[in-house]
Amino acid sequence: MKLKALLPPRPHGESGWVGRVLTTGVAVAVLATARPAAAWVWVVLGVTFVLFVVGSVLMTARPYVSLALLATVAVSNALIAGYPQSNALVLVLVAITDIAVIDFGRRGNRPIVAAGIGVAAAYAVSAWWFEQPDTWYFSQLLWTAALTAFGLNRRQYEVQARQTEQLLEQTRLAQSEHARAATLEERGRIARELHDVLAHSLGALSVQLEVAEALLEERGDAAGALERVRRSRRLAVQGLTEARNAVAALRADEVPELPQALAALAEQHEKDHGTAVRLTVTGIPRNLDSAVTVALLGAAREALTNAAKHAPGQTVEMRLDGVRLSVRNKGVTTGKGYGLAGMRERLALVGGTLTAGADGDDWLVVAEID
Repeated sequence: MKLKALLPPRPHGESGWVGRVLTTGVAVAVLATARPAAAWVWVVLGVTFVLFVVGSVLMTARPYVSLALLATVAVSNALIAGYPQSNALVLVLVAITDIAVIDFGRRGNRPIVAAGIGVAAAYAVSAWWFEQPDTWYFSQLLWTAALTAFGLNRRQYEVQARQTEQLLEQTRLAQSEHARAATLEERGRIARELHDVLAHSLGALSVQLEVAEALLEERGDAAGALERVRRSRRLAVQGLTEARNAVAALRADEVPELPQALAALAEQHEKDHGTAVRLTVTGIPRNLDSAVTVALLGAAREALTNAAKHAPGQTVEMRLDGVRLSVRNKGVTTGKGYGLAGMRERLALVGGTLTAGADGDDWLVVAEID
């Protein structure tokens, strides 16, 4: 069920107008039974009824103008309520009810209290002027208090309805912002993964093309150079495939298990560079979040690319112990490239760290999740 369906009617919408029409109809019906002897009483009833209709119409658009008109109606009719068969009480009640419904913002209930005091004083004057008993006076106060309470209850309902609607709108905005943030995060993940995949592929291509150039210039080995060019083509195709697979995996969060992915990466590196990669997996394997798996796999790919570029022909040792990955190769490479810097940022996003540096005669890269 949609949340909107649980909302009460709009406070000043269709239900409010229906209520006002019904109230006006009741007032007309009651006034039609009035039988005051004096013509001036009819004049007061007619004029104040028109003011009541206008004040009811302006309740939403001009609350203080409506207050002035309705207060005039209430006090005027309270003054003549003691006149026999005037039925002026009905206009007092409908006017004071509308006043109680109006939302005066920071002023709260003070305008309503002021109108109520004016009506009570007018009742007292009417009771004295038309010689009504005390029971009449208190009965008028009781009716007025009851209708005022009804109006206040209606206003509270309308205020809650508006607050609920505002809360719903804020919830919608929050959900929209959350969805937007999730979309941006996914785009960032895809962009970083594509960067790593393409950097790895381009790095491997660069190595193969450098070898092909050296074979042509230094040895004149056209066959060897052609083989390197063909291998470069395979690397380019493989890079495109890896990029597509990375995007598909990230969108569906279907990332392969890290040990299997590292084994496939090591095998491919051996084929491309003719260099042995020894992979050792220890520790108890556990299910990793896709972002963590992608980050560690990217770190391994970047370390292999650097090893092929800066220490060609040297055996590479990879070791995965739980969530700690180390890549070691003979010879000093570098720890200042954009690739490793990017991997540090990637690992930091998933709560990990990356260190790279010389370890005796070896170059060691360690990626670890805290």
